Amino acid sequence: MLVLAQILMGLTLILMVSGRTPLYSTAIVGSTIAALVAGIPITLEEGTSIKSLVLGGLNPVIADMAGVLIFIGAMEAAGYLDVLVHAIIRQGNRFGRGPGVAAAGGIGAGLIGAFTGFTQPAITAAVTGPASVKLGADPDKSAGTHAHAGHLGNFAGFTHPTLLAVIALVGIKFGWINAIGLATSLVIFAVSFIRMRKTDTSATTADDAAAALAQFARQEGEPPVWVVCIPFLLLVVGFALGYPVFALGFVVSIIVMAMARINPFRTEAQMLTSVERVAVPLIATVGFLYMSGVIGEIGITELMAGWLEPLIEAAPILTLALISAIAGTLTQSNSASAAIILPMVTLVQAHADVNALALATAACGPTAIMQYFLTGGPVAALATTIPVVPGSDLKRANKFQRPSQLIGLVFVTVVAVILGGF
Repeated sequence: MLVLAQILMGLTLILMVSGRTPLYSTAIVGSTIAALVAGIPITLEEGTSIKSLVLGGLNPVIADMAGVLIFIGAMEAAGYLDVLVHAIIRQGNRFGRGPGVAAAGGIGAGLIGAFTGFTQPAITAAVTGPASVKLGADPDKSAGTHAHAGHLGNFAGFTHPTLLAVIALVGIKFGWINAIGLATSLVIFAVSFIRMRKTDTSATTADDAAAALAQFARQEGEPPVWVVCIPFLLLVVGFALGYPVFALGFVVSIIVMAMARINPFRTEAQMLTSVERVAVPLIATVGFLYMSGVIGEIGITELMAGWLEPLIEAAPILTLALISAIAGTLTQSNSASAAIILPMVTLVQAHADVNALALATAACGPTAIMQYFLTGGPVAALATTIPVVPGSDLKRANKFQRPSQLIGLVFVTVVAVILGGF
């Protein structure tokens, strides 16, 4: 029966990767059937049961995620998030005109996605895309650069299910992994910015430039950017000191409320509305960790170890990074890649003594980059950016993205190797 359970689990993973069935439902239903076939009871007072595996998916990282979203709700209610994004775009213009605005627009969308769980480059590209083109940026390159937002949102954020599942599996917390994600994303943006500058026409008049940037000008009564950055700094310091993120999110939200002098009832309502964004990541994270637990219990980890043991013993980090990159490329989905990545993380943990942060970096970074390599991403990525950047074409924009993405892939792999060896 154990062999049959392994076959059923293998079919579940194939269905998840194929995208032909609902992702999270497939993970939960397929894992449950495999567990029952393997003889794992539904409930048991002691020992492994389906109930204990489900409860194992309720990792503390979920509470951390809720704390971050509470904080973002307060920042949105205070208008601080818009202030920060507009400041980034103004700096982008000063730094590089049209290409700078395109890169800043993408970074702004990525930061919004990192904190809210909805990385949609068109949110800023609808405004910064046309502005960047008017300021001299090539339309295809502007669209491609804007769509790099997905790398930042998925790898530097606090809500993507695959990142959350890996963090929980290896036993680390938010902080350094997010910093590595941010650095990787900024490398990709920087490479695209430099390449875009080579074709920058900058053929706009001062009046045209002013009109293109009018929407991002600092408004009367708007707080200085350094004031808006204080809550973020407090949150980062709190992370570093190891304070509970859920409680930290509440405390910093109250500080934001006091700084902005806004109605506490309206702010609390916005904070709670923000936490509603945790619904999909919550279900996905519990489902993925439950699936990972079933995979371990029915012996698939040991089976894979027999096939991959030589590679894992020789170069565990490089092996995991390669499989993560392949998974992202083939599935074009960071979420679907979890079906491949999570068993591999469990396998490497069981058969190699590897730094946990290095393991998470190798598992999460490559797939977060390569899911956009073939087409620019099937959902909430380049395809949604093209319509709002006048004159852009999806194939040309995606072709422009690829060299930058490959450099980002090399960067994150090198970081993982530095942290944990080959």
